[in-house]
Amino acid sequence: MRGLYCQLAESNEDIKFVLQDKESFPSVCDHYVKIQVRVCAFSPVNTKMLTELKLQKDFLPIGREVAGVVIEIGPKVSFFKPNDEVVGILPMDCTESGLSNTLLIHEHSLVTKPENVSWADAAGTIRDGLRAYMALHTHSSVSAGTAVLVMDGANPFGTIVIQLAHHRGAKIISTVHNNEDKKYLEELKPTVARVINVSDSKVDLVDSCMEETGGLGVNIVVDCGVQLYSKDDESAVKRHLPHKHDILSLLAVAGHWVTTEENLQLDPPDSRLLFCKGASISFLNEEVWQLSNMQQGKYLHILKDVMEKLSIGTFRPQLDEPIPIYEATVAMEMVQKNQVRKKQVVRL
Repeated sequence: MRGLYCQLAESNEDIKFVLQDKESFPSVCDHYVKIQVRVCAFSPVNTKMLTELKLQKDFLPIGREVAGVVIEIGPKVSFFKPNDEVVGILPMDCTESGLSNTLLIHEHSLVTKPENVSWADAAGTIRDGLRAYMALHTHSSVSAGTAVLVMDGANPFGTIVIQLAHHRGAKIISTVHNNEDKKYLEELKPTVARVINVSDSKVDLVDSCMEETGGLGVNIVVDCGVQLYSKDDESAVKRHLPHKHDILSLLAVAGHWVTTEENLQLDPPDSRLLFCKGASISFLNEEVWQLSNMQQGKYLHILKDVMEKLSIGTFRPQLDEPIPIYEATVAMEMVQKNQVRKKQVVRL
């Protein structure tokens, strides 16, 4: 069965993506369902986590956000029946690529796709929607009047965070890196309270946030990575990101910083500043839901709510035009290198 896989070099940094055929999976059993895949969406592969969890293989399957039609169910399946339209996220230890024509998936990894939601929208939103819920509800508590700072809000994840925060009545501040992204956010409905172009050397992030919040600071910060050191010591890909001290400085009393920076390091003065504000830091890692089934019901509830928000128009994802499978290799290489601004989806 044909699918997309990645081959790691010894350094785990040089990744090669290849389309190849693999043997088909065994027959349907127990709580598993077989689906015919209609659309698969791409997200970057966290090779470091796969290695740490000893899930690294010679060829890692690519494409874990899928939407399709149930064609066969196991004898113990209770959630679905044949011809149901479903969407879900494949587990990290899945051996099949999401670009395979058919997949065998546990029923607890899937939810029903609403009829008025397109295949591309469903697969392209499911993961970013889950991450947005974690940032604003699991790790923090967004509510009406809350000041939320979304870093790089014009990317697919940032856009969903902004839309969910708006739905809860929060006041949104967002950063961008160019005028094109600034124009996009300024045209969003409902409107973003303030868009800060951090590429402008005359603009100070901390001062702008304090001015917008009347000197009180931001209640929730959701980042897309941070600078840990001075700009001269950081790699080129991180030089446009905010410095960790800036984020700590603009946090309000009892504020929450939700970070995607897995190597975050805090010096004693940083910890002291957090202590004085009674603030907290949480790490955003959406893989925890499938690494432990302790809160499986809550996980499925979030996925169902993401689909509901998509069906009523609360979520309006940033998707590129669906591409054919023969362009999947090039598209995934660009996703892995963070060279695309819209979600990449493949139509099968």
